[in-house]
Amino acid sequence: MIACSTKKDSFINRNYHAVTTEYNVLYNGDIALTKGVDELKTTYNDDFWDILPVERMQLTEQEMEPTDKKNANFERAEGKATKAIQKHSMNVGGTERNPQMDEAHLLLGKTRYYDNRFIPALEAFNYVLYKYPTSDKIYETKVWREKTNIRLENEAIAIKNLKALLKEDVLDEQVVADANAILAQAYLNLEQKDSALIVLKEAARFTKQNEEKARYNFILGQLYSRLNYPDSAYASYQEVIDMKRKAPRRYVIQAHAMQAGQFNHKTGDTLAFMEKYRDLLEDRENRPFLDVLNHQVALFYDKQDNNKQAVKYYNYSLRKQTRDKYLVASNHRNLAEIYFQDAKYVKAGQYYDSTMVYMNSRSREFKNIKRKRDNLADVIKYEGIAQTNDSILHLVSLPEAERRIFFENYITKLKEQEERERQRLEAAAIAAENQAASGNAGMDPMFMSENDNGGIINSAKGSVALESRRATPAGSKKELQSVPTGIPATGGTSTGQASKFYFYTPSTVSFGKLEFKKQWGNRALADNWRWSSEQRNAVNAQEAVAGNDVASAGTTGTGVSTEERFNADFYMKQLPTSQKVLDSLAKERNFAYYQLGTIYKEKFKEYQRAADKLEKLLVNNPEERLVLPSKYNLYKIYQIIDPAKAEKYRQQILNEYPDSRYAEIIRNPGSDAVNNGSPEQIYENLFKKYQEGDLREVAVQTESYIETYTGEEIVSKFELLKAHQTGRLEGLTAYKEALNFVALNYPNSTEGKQAEAMLKTDIPSLEKLTFGRPAISWKIVFKFDNPNDPKIKPLTDKIKKYIKEGLNNSITLSNDIYTQNENLLVIHGFHSKLAAEDAVSVLKDYKTYKVAETPVIISSEDYKVVQVKKNLTEFLAIK
Repeated sequence: MIACSTKKDSFINRNYHAVTTEYNVLYNGDIALTKGVDELKTTYNDDFWDILPVERMQLTEQEMEPTDKKNANFERAEGKATKAIQKHSMNVGGTERNPQMDEAHLLLGKTRYYDNRFIPALEAFNYVLYKYPTSDKIYETKVWREKTNIRLENEAIAIKNLKALLKEDVLDEQVVADANAILAQAYLNLEQKDSALIVLKEAARFTKQNEEKARYNFILGQLYSRLNYPDSAYASYQEVIDMKRKAPRRYVIQAHAMQAGQFNHKTGDTLAFMEKYRDLLEDRENRPFLDVLNHQVALFYDKQDNNKQAVKYYNYSLRKQTRDKYLVASNHRNLAEIYFQDAKYVKAGQYYDSTMVYMNSRSREFKNIKRKRDNLADVIKYEGIAQTNDSILHLVSLPEAERRIFFENYITKLKEQEERERQRLEAAAIAAENQAASGNAGMDPMFMSENDNGGIINSAKGSVALESRRATPAGSKKELQSVPTGIPATGGTSTGQASKFYFYTPSTVSFGKLEFKKQWGNRALADNWRWSSEQRNAVNAQEAVAGNDVASAGTTGTGVSTEERFNADFYMKQLPTSQKVLDSLAKERNFAYYQLGTIYKEKFKEYQRAADKLEKLLVNNPEERLVLPSKYNLYKIYQIIDPAKAEKYRQQILNEYPDSRYAEIIRNPGSDAVNNGSPEQIYENLFKKYQEGDLREVAVQTESYIETYTGEEIVSKFELLKAHQTGRLEGLTAYKEALNFVALNYPNSTEGKQAEAMLKTDIPSLEKLTFGRPAISWKIVFKFDNPNDPKIKPLTDKIKKYIKEGLNNSITLSNDIYTQNENLLVIHGFHSKLAAEDAVSVLKDYKTYKVAETPVIISSEDYKVVQVKKNLTEFLAIK
C-alpha cells in the first residue's frame, strides 16, 4: 500500500509500478498481441495470383461479412496497454517516472494499427517519439509510424523518413529488416517494382524470422517475374523451397507452383517434372494443398494436349475444398476450354457459368468470359439442331435392316447401362444398411415402414409405389435405412441414433425406383395400378398427349415386363416418313450449319471449324439463298488460312454470281457502290423511311432484306425494325409476338436484349391502356378501308377549307395509317366533345362542305388506345 501511489516520486513507487507494468500488464498485453498477429498470419487469405502484400492486416468493418468477427486478441492487448497507462503512469512534475510507459504507448499504437484505426495509432506513436526521445524503442517506433503513414497513403513522407532512418548505424537487424520491408511496400504502392526489389532483398537478408524470410523471398520471385527476369524469379522461389520446414508449407507449395509456371513444356524435361510432382502429391504434408498441386499437373497435361489427363486432374483439384476462388475459377475455365475444343458445347457452357460464379464481376476477364458464354448459347443451340437433324436424316436414309441393327445395338448398350446403375445403387444401399445397422435400437414405430411379404410400400396419397426389399431369413441383414441430413434420428427426437425410415436414404429410394420400374414399368398415379388394363389405358393416354416420346412399359397377364424402350420397333416407328417433314429437317439443319459457320468465323475466330461447317453445308444441297453467302464467307476464311482455296471460291463467285453484291465487293472493295449498298447503309435508309411514316413500303422491304442477309449479324436489326412496323400496322398483340420472336432468336444481340427489355417494361404498360381515361382534347376521325380511296382527296380539301375559313390555328388535319389496308383521316385540336360535335354539324349541313361520310368523335386518349391495340370496332361498340 505504501508503493501503490502514482503521485510520489520515490524509489519504491517507481520500481513497484515499473515491475508491475512490465511483468504483469504489458506481459499479458504482448502475449495477446503476439497471439493476434500469429492468428492473423494463419487465417489471412493470401492471393498468390497477385503480388503479396509485405504485411497482412485483418479486414475492415466494411470488408467483413456478417459472419466475420474481429480478432479479439487485439482488443485484449489494447485493453492491457490502456490499463498500464491509466493505472501505472507516474507523471510527476511534467516528467514520466515510470520507464515502461514508452512500451505501453507503443503497444497501444500497435493494437490500434492492427484494428485499422490508423489516426489514433499515429497519435500513440508520435506521443512516444515526443515524450521519450531516449527510449530504447525509439527506432522501432519510427518504423511503426511510417507503417501507419503508408496505410494513410502518405507514401512520400514514409519513404523520406525511412531512408533517413536506415542511415543510422545503431539499428538492430530486425529493425533494419522491418524498415526495408515496409519501404518495399511503399514502393509497391507507387508501382515502383524495381526500387521495391532492392530494399526487399535487404529485408530478407536481415530478418530473424523464418516466416518473414520465406514471404519476402516469395515476393521477390513475384517481382522478378513481373519485371521479366525468369531466372532470378526461379532462384528466389528455390530459396523458399530450400528452407523446407523452416518456411510455412503454403509458401513452399506456391513456390513449386510458380516454378511450374515457368516450365517450358516443349523443351523441358517432362519426366523430371512429373516425377517431382508425383513426389509432392504423395507427401502427406501436402494434403492441404492438393488443390494447387493437382491444378499444376492438370496444366502440364493441358499444355501437352493430353485432354483426358488434364480433365482428370482439374477435377481432382476441384474436389479439394479451397478458399482460393480464382483457382476454382481457373479450373472451371480451363475445363470449359477443353470441352469447347472437343465441341462439347453444353458442358463448356456449364463450366463457363461456374467460372463466372467465382470471379470478380468487374474484372476484364469476367467480361470476356461472359461474352464468350453468351456467344456459346447460339453455338449450343445450332450444334444441337445440326447433330439431331443429321442423325435423324442419316437413320432415315439407311435400309430398314441396318436401322434395326442400329437400334438393337443401342438397346444392348441401354440395358448394360441400366444394369451398371442398378448394381451401383444396390451397392450403395447395402453400404447404407451396414452403416445404419448398429444404430436402430429403440426406433420410434411411426418412422418404421416394414413389409414382411416383399410387397409394395405405398405412400398415404397412393402416388408412390416402390418395391421393398425381398423378405430375408431370420438373422439376416435388416431393412436398409439411414438418416438424411438435418432430420432427427428417432421421429423428431435427437438421440443420435440412425433412423430406419425408408425414404430417408436416397440410394435406397433410387434402387427401389429402378427395381420397381424394371418389374412393373411406368405406372400412372391411379387406383388399381397393378392391373395391366389400367397400365395400357395410362400408356394410351400418354401417347395421345405427348406422342409417346418417353419409354413406357406394360405387363402381360403373367407379370412379365414388356418395356417398349427395349424394342427396336418402338424407335423405328418414331422416325419421320413424310417428305415434307424430312425437307423441313434438312432445311433447319442447313441453316444451323450456316449459322455455326458465321459464329465460328466472326465471334470465335475458329477459322478451320467455320470452314468445315460451311463446306459441309454446301454438300447438303442447301437453299439457294445460303449458297452465295457461304461461298463468300469461305473465300474470306481461306484468305487467312489457305490462299489457294480462297482463289477457288473467288473464281466461283465471280463466274457464277457476277452481278451479286459479293462479286462487286471482291472486284472493287472500296467503291462507293459497295459502300452505299452495304447492309448497314441499307438499314439506315430503311430506318429513315420508317421514321418518316412510310410503314407499308418498309414492311415489304424489311421482309426482302431479312431474306437477303440471312445469317449475317445485321439481320437482328432488320428483325427488330420489322417488329416495330408490325406493331404500328397490326397492333399490340402482334407487336408482342414479334418482340418475343426477336428476343428468343437473337438473345445475345443488342436488338434481342432491347426486345427482351421492352417485353418486360413497355408491353405491360401498353396492355394497361383502356378506354375512358380523362382527356383534354378531342378528334374527329374518318375511316377508309383503302388507303387509295378516291373519296379521301375531296374530303381532305373540304376539311382544309373548313379549317382555313374557321381561322382556328389549333385545328390540324392528318392522314394516319391504321392497318396494312386502312387509313384514318383525323381532325385534331378540339378542346371539348361539344366543339367536335359542332364541327361535324357544320361539315355535314353547311352548303359549302356537305360532307357525306360519317365520322367518329373520339378523345385523344381513346385514340391512342385505338392506334396501339387496333380496336376501333370495339370502341364503336361500347360508344
